[in-house]
Amino acid sequence: MNFPTNLMYSKSHEWVKTLEDGSVLVGITDFAQDELGDIVFINLPVAGDEVVMEEALGDVESVKAVSDSLCPVSGTVAEINEELLTAPQAINEDPYEAWLIRVENVTGKEELLTAEEYIAFVESEK
Repeated sequence: MNFPTNLMYSKSHEWVKTLEDGSVLVGITDFAQDELGDIVFINLPVAGDEVVMEEALGDVESVKAVSDSLCPVSGTVAEINEELLTAPQAINEDPYEAWLIRVENVTGKEELLTAEEYIAFVESEK
């Protein structure tokens, strides 16, 4: 499993990358995509939607199940990764490049875990 140290993580298995303008990219972790299996469909919000920490931002459908993706922060959706709508398997190929949404006016980042804390959390879940 790969857990880049420049990202922050949620206990619901999403990652957060802070950009220079203060907005963040949100995606699902290597652990989450591995647990889901082959991803075949993704449902995302639209730009302008408000997202709330620990509430569903959309869902991910794999060959195994459909799972909600919980937003690790609160804010406004500035952009979605349009490529995932036609190629959701990109999440399986590289979960840290295949971001889901970009969020601005972000709050709640203080609740996120470092890579080290996230690894310990994943280990405790096994």
